[in-house]
Amino acid sequence: MEKKYQSLKEFYPYYLSEHQHPTSRILHFVGTGLVLVVLGLAIALKNYSWLVGIPVLGYGFAWVGHFFFEKNKPATFTYPFYSLASDFLLFFDLLRGKEKFS
Repeated sequence: MEKKYQSLKEFYPYYLSEHQHPTSRILHFVGTGLVLVVLGLAIALKNYSWLVGIPVLGYGFAWVGHFFFEKNKPATFTYPFYSLASDFLLFFDLLRGKEKFS
């Protein structure tokens, strides 16, 4: 039976355990970084039609990492909000060096 997570703090270690492959982490980092760039550009240029591309960028890169490198099911399917928040936590942890790509 799958564990039910009650908080992001409790979920994040599980999320990290599902993101161990270096290529998967790089893909997640690139996808989340592109999401932030597109969001920033859409706001700065007041061209909000760009926002429709955000799910494709964020999930596209991440799911390639899961299906081809991690060989596991993305947590998004079971914990969509915790998973989304964890994508950003991992992005900034990698950026700060708190987590490693490998």
